[in-house]
Amino acid sequence: MTVAVVGVAESDLGVTGKSILHLQAQAITGALRDAGLPLGAIDGLATAGASRFSAAQVAEYLGVQPAWTDSTFAGGSAFEMYVARAAQAIEAGQCTTVLISYGSNQRSARSRSLAGVAEPHTPQAEFEAPYGPLYPVSYYAMAAQRYLHERGARREDLAEVAVAAREWALLNPKAYRHRAGPLTVEQVLAQPMISSPLTALDCCLVTDGGAALVLTTLERARDLRPDPVVVLGYGESTTHDGMAAPSDLLRTGTIAAGRRAFARAGLGPRDVDVAQLYDSFTITVLLTLEGLGFCGPGEAGDLVRSRRLPFNTTGGGLSYCHPGMYGLLLLVEAVRQVRGECGPRQVPDARVALAHGVGGIFSTHATVLLGADR
Repeated sequence: MTVAVVGVAESDLGVTGKSILHLQAQAITGALRDAGLPLGAIDGLATAGASRFSAAQVAEYLGVQPAWTDSTFAGGSAFEMYVARAAQAIEAGQCTTVLISYGSNQRSARSRSLAGVAEPHTPQAEFEAPYGPLYPVSYYAMAAQRYLHERGARREDLAEVAVAAREWALLNPKAYRHRAGPLTVEQVLAQPMISSPLTALDCCLVTDGGAALVLTTLERARDLRPDPVVVLGYGESTTHDGMAAPSDLLRTGTIAAGRRAFARAGLGPRDVDVAQLYDSFTITVLLTLEGLGFCGPGEAGDLVRSRRLPFNTTGGGLSYCHPGMYGLLLLVEAVRQVRGECGPRQVPDARVALAHGVGGIFSTHATVLLGADR
């Protein structure tokens, strides 16, 4: 059985002053309207970030009693994982129509901080906390420093990721930095250093925002709209929790997740027309491009500079929005690109789109391949 996406939507973005559930409701009603479905059609729900029991809370708020739920908390990659779980649940007959949703008001609520280790009770905390890391930027900065050292890259290669993101944001009126004007490598390098070698513009935004996505069988999807977007493949990998655990900071779980997704889809990196890559920090993008096989080790900076591969066409987490966990918004844009709905930022003839989420400190990784109904 083939599964397809029939509806996507964003909530208000930026600084909204709205609650988490309000933002979720905005996105959910928008995605259902996009799909042409009533709320009562939903019998599967996957969500995270609302509360300790996120799926139960969102279901209660919506007034639905789903037959299947998932609230796996894996950080930014959770939503790509949900697509896999939802497809499997639909194929197994556990449910027919799955809603994936997310919302965060972290900017309005001022709930985000750069405090030390995220969870002081964890075993690794006693070994990491004495060094006073900023969470999570110091950990990503370690990977960036290692990348520059081992692969012969320069800080300019990191900065180029932020410059490319801004170029796309200037084409997207919903982007937080849509009116901020063009960005140069020199401007990125001149920003205050947050954790060497990452400056303020190497780091993602902190915004409110939410999104929703609806999946069902391809057969039903064809009755709902003329352009359903098919789930072609998916893969994931969970590698570690503490930063001291990986034996190689540059060999991330992206490699295994991408290989599994490509194998399931029967595709390779050259088949991808547009990519939506988690960009919590500029180093995240460089390692993701290399891990997915779009280029060789140390070649990602040149690939970004060449603009050969269209990626993060909204402006990404660096210039569009980043509401805590950004993975669902990657999927929303991937769907819209395959449908051809993106206006000035539309990638011509985009038939296959990739979305890749990263959670924790390069801890969890999940890849989804989406394509036009052939």
